[in-house]
Amino acid sequence: MLGRFGRDHSDSISSDATQSTCSRLALRHRLNQLMTCLDDLDPENELHEKLFISCTTRLHMVTWNVATADPPDDVSSLLHLNSPKSPDLYVIGLQEVYSGPLRFMSDTVFDDPWSQQLMSTLAPRQYIKVSSIRMQGLLLLFFSKLKHVPFVRDVQATYTRTGIFRYWGNKGGVSVRLSFYGHTLCFLNCHLAAHMQYATERVDEFEYIMDTQTFDSKKTPKIVDHRLVFWFGDLNFRIQDHGMHFVRSCISNQNYSLLWSKDQLIMMKKKEQMLQEFEEGPLDFQPTYKFDLNSDTYDSSSKKRKPAWTDRILWRLRRKAPPPDEKDGKKVDLDAKKVWQMEDDEEYPLKVTQELYTSNMEYSVSDHKPVIGIFTLELRKVHESPLVRVQAEGDWSADIDAMVVYSPMQPFPSSTWDWIGLYKVGFTSVSDYITYTWVKDDEVAVNEEVMQVYIGKEEIPVLGGECVLCYYSSTLNCIIGISEPFKVHESKVAIEEGLVPERLNGLDKATASDDLQN
Repeated sequence: MLGRFGRDHSDSISSDATQSTCSRLALRHRLNQLMTCLDDLDPENELHEKLFISCTTRLHMVTWNVATADPPDDVSSLLHLNSPKSPDLYVIGLQEVYSGPLRFMSDTVFDDPWSQQLMSTLAPRQYIKVSSIRMQGLLLLFFSKLKHVPFVRDVQATYTRTGIFRYWGNKGGVSVRLSFYGHTLCFLNCHLAAHMQYATERVDEFEYIMDTQTFDSKKTPKIVDHRLVFWFGDLNFRIQDHGMHFVRSCISNQNYSLLWSKDQLIMMKKKEQMLQEFEEGPLDFQPTYKFDLNSDTYDSSSKKRKPAWTDRILWRLRRKAPPPDEKDGKKVDLDAKKVWQMEDDEEYPLKVTQELYTSNMEYSVSDHKPVIGIFTLELRKVHESPLVRVQAEGDWSADIDAMVVYSPMQPFPSSTWDWIGLYKVGFTSVSDYITYTWVKDDEVAVNEEVMQVYIGKEEIPVLGGECVLCYYSSTLNCIIGISEPFKVHESKVAIEEGLVPERLNGLDKATASDDLQN
């Protein structure tokens, strides 16, 4: 049975695979490693240099306090969609997303307007929303180019409240952690305490979030354990001491550097060790707070709040483990975590470069301006191949049952809750499937390393279209295999019977709509 949400059997790791299959997979994985092992090559060898070239990934980050406004109709400038260099990843953190009771209840069932707008904009460009998390007005979205999705693994998200005695979620932090080609990344979107006099409280809230957020991961149970951490959001640090006239004069003349020494975050970094571990690019852009709505004019109300760089993006690349201490002429062993960190850092280097750090003055729906950070990540891939290879077998149409073939490429923790979804090309997120099948329920053949799963013809779109298959791992919380696009043919039987678009579902409606527009 397809498309059902209940299950009759328990959520346990599948034991159907034989010892022979596991052994073969492990051996194949080991052979792949040996084939790419270059330890014995001369470092000056040209082949050595070519094979060890790092993979460059482009990351586009946005933080924006949207002040309960709905999204603008066009977010092209926010996402730099007209740039000749398209990002591999988008990470978007919003604060003060409207969370009135009725809207918030609706958003728990359906995607909120901001998520809808961003997904509909990015999906045609082959990005999908891999993960998101919402805590009241805080929203964090992670998008990936489709080609990278099978290498975005072990995805987890969590949140921490810091508002009103740490019980209310109007302030706090939401985070998404994951493994990207084997490198552990964590993205933390925060909205910290407001007002000039609460700089110390902001630091306390940040440290509380860092200390209390935990993940179900042996190697990275806390945020600081990740290889690379991005901390961003409406951090609410202000410019103190300088008067309003001086601040506005510096902004008008673009003498931003004259204000840096009195920026509270820069000041707090000088005395707070945890803050010192985070890097930030120069603030060579206008302070992003506070503006009159629908204008580029700083606060003209009776309060006349002083402009400030409240919206920030910082990052922390984990330091290499220190060398072991010596005692009585003998080296003291490092603990397991430090050993792992040192080996990981040396064998699979990761370099972060910030290419752009700026505000976007074009948008005026909020009293804050969005801040954009663009980074390049140079990394050596720990994983070169997906965990599972998936493909459609034979011709597909609603006239006959269809067959999916999948084969594990490496050992992974398969589960009875794993499923394979059928998606339209250009799908928006993991949940945007046409239909799906549980891999263990509908398996019809097993040949040690090659499995076949059927999909009933009644689940296949009648009008057909371009589709892909995705294998979803419930243990790793991510897609671990994507097929090549393939054609689902129109149903000859449905055409003969004169099936009309009103009776179509899923992909059929979308396809019919596309046909009418063309």
